[in-house]
Amino acid sequence: MVREFTSSSNTDRVDGNYSILVEGKGISDATGNPEALLPNIGIYVTLLYLLLIVLSFMTHASSTDDTTWSRAGKIGFRFSFIYFLLIILFQNNGAYPYFGYISEKPVEWMQQFATWFGKAVVGIPYDVNTGPNGSGDTTYDYLVVFIVFIVAVIGTLIWSLLDRKRSNYKKLYYWLTTGMRYYVGLMLISYGLIKVIQLQFSSPSFYRLMETYGESSPMGLAWTFLGFSEGYNLFMGIAEVLAGLLLFRRTLTFGAVITLMTTMNVMAVNYFFDVPVKIMSTHLVIMTLFLLSRDIKKVMQFLVTNKAVEKLTIIPRPPFKKWLRISLGVLKGVIVAYALGYGFYDAIASKEAYGLNDPKPPLYGIYEVTNYVVNGDTLVDYNSDVRWKEIRFERAGRAQVQTMNKKRVSYRIELDSTIQKIKFFPSGNDTDYFDFKYTKTENTLDFQYIFKNDTISGKTRKLGGDDFLLINRGFHWISERPYNR
Repeated sequence: MVREFTSSSNTDRVDGNYSILVEGKGISDATGNPEALLPNIGIYVTLLYLLLIVLSFMTHASSTDDTTWSRAGKIGFRFSFIYFLLIILFQNNGAYPYFGYISEKPVEWMQQFATWFGKAVVGIPYDVNTGPNGSGDTTYDYLVVFIVFIVAVIGTLIWSLLDRKRSNYKKLYYWLTTGMRYYVGLMLISYGLIKVIQLQFSSPSFYRLMETYGESSPMGLAWTFLGFSEGYNLFMGIAEVLAGLLLFRRTLTFGAVITLMTTMNVMAVNYFFDVPVKIMSTHLVIMTLFLLSRDIKKVMQFLVTNKAVEKLTIIPRPPFKKWLRISLGVLKGVIVAYALGYGFYDAIASKEAYGLNDPKPPLYGIYEVTNYVVNGDTLVDYNSDVRWKEIRFERAGRAQVQTMNKKRVSYRIELDSTIQKIKFFPSGNDTDYFDFKYTKTENTLDFQYIFKNDTISGKTRKLGGDDFLLINRGFHWISERPYNR
């Protein structure tokens, strides 16, 4: 918190202007940083995840075919049943088709309660934003996880007191694992399909190509690395789509082994490249461990010993009437067809709309400004915030300009190619604009415009693939020495 500002000035001049000194008193390192205001959040989250793993493996005793389950197994199952079903409800992330219509009201109630809980109980000193903003690791998301954990603990205590004579929960175990299998499987199929067609990690944009490594964020570096190779996208996508094996009880263990490796890799990228999907990816790993726990001993025995392995277990399905078995089979077929069929169709449509195959604007490309003249004077200052360095046209209706001092300015544009004129609107401003007149050849673009009573003109050179080593290096079967640049 900044308690007080004071200012003073003197006669020293910099670039013809007076200098002003502004001082703040009572400045805290926590200013504008939620993690600084909640310094122990990492410890609490780590402990919570460790408890989830322990309780999940306690439930291993509940997943046997024995009619009488151990006390620890029943406690672990009760907790797991409450916790994971609530996570599926409040953190569904589009896993179940059209589930948003069912969860709309409960999610609205959770948003209201979590906001109150964060202020009144946790003492969070800033407003908790509940709206989606592209991040899955917001303060609200962590509040939901902690609230669900507390509810699961209290619910387990009450359930254990009221249901002490119950010998097993085989039917509920079937329904819990069914919910988790479809949650993990359908979510990874969705993520896998958009990797197969290279939509999640698109090819490096002009912005990325012109950005230095030092200027990129860890997430931006990961997205550039993963998006560079179409083949690696296909490989990752197929690995994630194989989570569909979880949807069938007979292939559950095989699918869980593959899915565990896939989700652990995703989780590692999210943690070590600061991608804000840590909560979701961690839960996918823990849920996969829960599903694998019933056969984990046999899997390890097969992989690391020479002992004979008994047959893998299959989660028994409760006895259903014939009409219900047929109905559930049809429903399963519809869900699988929707996830794979419509999911692939939707991914292809998205690729055409805003992926690799999206329509390119007429001036598509990066134009390096080779000459920049203001009121008859040619500017050559390499630290100038006025002289343009590059103009980038990548998305329809948008343009970005970078000045010599690396300042980036985004514009909304209206292009009229018949008279070769563009209206440049500063971002967020629909009234103030300037007319950018241009003359274009295959490799050049010359321009002139008037901005704030200054007459400006310039010449540019269009950059191509040969100007970027990342693009023109290509693939080599034989390399006599590392080409690490």
